Amino acid sequence: MEKLINDFSYGLFFWQLILFVGLIFVLRKFAWKPILNAVNEREEGIKDALAQAENARKEMQNLTADNERILKEARNEREELLKDARSIRENMIETAKGEAQLEAEKMINKAKESIESEKLAAIADLKKQVAELSIGIAEKLMKDQLASKDAQVKLIDNMLKDVKLN
Repeated sequence: MEKLINDFSYGLFFWQLILFVGLIFVLRKFAWKPILNAVNEREEGIKDALAQAENARKEMQNLTADNERILKEARNEREELLKDARSIRENMIETAKGEAQLEAEKMINKAKESIESEKLAAIADLKKQVAELSIGIAEKLMKDQLASKDAQVKLIDNMLKDVKLN
């Protein structure tokens, strides 16, 4: 270190100092400003990117919340639709059962009426056949019994005795 102090030259120091100041001036003018501008631009770009990322994150949170709300609403709406569909189905089943029961009652009543009318027709036919048979039998008996005049008079007298006057 002593050797450096002993060999020190003021002229050399002066020119080195001027060159150093000139170099700093040139670097400041041509290199530092563009470098600082680039660094500042980069810093602004990073700040903008961070702000955009924060905005995007907030927007994603809002979208997520909106999506959850929409899903909840859709689930509620689906439940309401299913409840309405079940209610409509049950009403349709009840209505169909009621209509089927009314139709069955109508068919039963028609069948009863048909059976009753067929029964009356059968009874009328049976009465007609019995009457025809009775008339046929009576005709044959009368022919045998009324072959003589005395038998005819006796039959008329018996019939008159049975008839009562009101």
